[in-house]
Amino acid sequence: MSLLQVDDLTVHFHIRRGLGKKSIDTVHAVDDISFAITEGETLALVGESGCGKSTAARAVLQLVKPTSGAIRFLGQDLSDLSTRKRRKVMRDAQVVFQDPYSSLNPRMTVHDLVAEPLRAQVHLSARDLEARVLSLLEMVGLGTQHLWRRSHEFSGGQCQRIAIARALALDPKLVVLDEPTSALDVSVQARILVLLDDLQRRLGLTYLFIAHDLAVVESMAHSLAVMYLGRIVEHGPAAEVFRVPRHPYTVALLRSSPSPDPEARGTMKVLEGDVPSAVRPPEGCRFHPRCPFRMDICTTECPQPHAVGDRLVSCHLPDDFDTSATGQAVMV
Repeated sequence: MSLLQVDDLTVHFHIRRGLGKKSIDTVHAVDDISFAITEGETLALVGESGCGKSTAARAVLQLVKPTSGAIRFLGQDLSDLSTRKRRKVMRDAQVVFQDPYSSLNPRMTVHDLVAEPLRAQVHLSARDLEARVLSLLEMVGLGTQHLWRRSHEFSGGQCQRIAIARALALDPKLVVLDEPTSALDVSVQARILVLLDDLQRRLGLTYLFIAHDLAVVESMAHSLAVMYLGRIVEHGPAAEVFRVPRHPYTVALLRSSPSPDPEARGTMKVLEGDVPSAVRPPEGCRFHPRCPFRMDICTTECPQPHAVGDRLVSCHLPDDFDTSATGQAVMV
């Protein structure tokens, strides 16, 4: 049974203007996406900035209200619950945000930052509270010498460790990682990823990992969902998607990732054109204005997800379609 099940999730935002706040347009942030996460595993939701992945995560956390669709967490449909019951259930879902500095109150000490969710949700004696705070800090590689310092006294990596400790305070089952390493140096990114992987193994955590850099999630993700302009275009086991991508956009993402191999750098290919507006997304396949393999049907008919082996792909291209190393279309 899935810990988290998302079915046909849609999130639209209305653009309002004037004294009457009349709606003049709609932002199609997320359109009809579905995915599931098994307990103890990591689903990476990846794509360019503005594709809707963070909005989808916020809908899962109930920070934004879905326009339609169903979100089941711990076997319960969140839309069927009262506000009180929903808040109780959502204690088991926590989040680590992208910017470690802006997510921490600069006026609070590390002790108070980590203790805050415990004081709000759990009744502990002063001694037990101190012990729990120290345990959480040790869990993320920080010690007692950091207890009474404030966030401006720490590096970005240390601040993110504090944010992780705070997220783990209530023993959550699901942790949403909203680009938790994108604001950090590469060497620090690696250490944070190792920490997250270790915590998952030790505590049995389930991750929804939001990222735009495929290299960041390659070593951690069990499954991968690739988003483009509000839709999931490819979804399947991460190892298989990395090995043989089936959607042209996934291929483009992989080829745009920097490589440490000097011989591979020359093969990097960048998509031409800009991402269309989410206010007026293209008819048919949303990727077709930038797709080098588009066909007439792509401009008029939206492709539906269909099974290609052990994954789902939303594309009109044949299932045996592949690309060569030079980017030319070939049939295999």
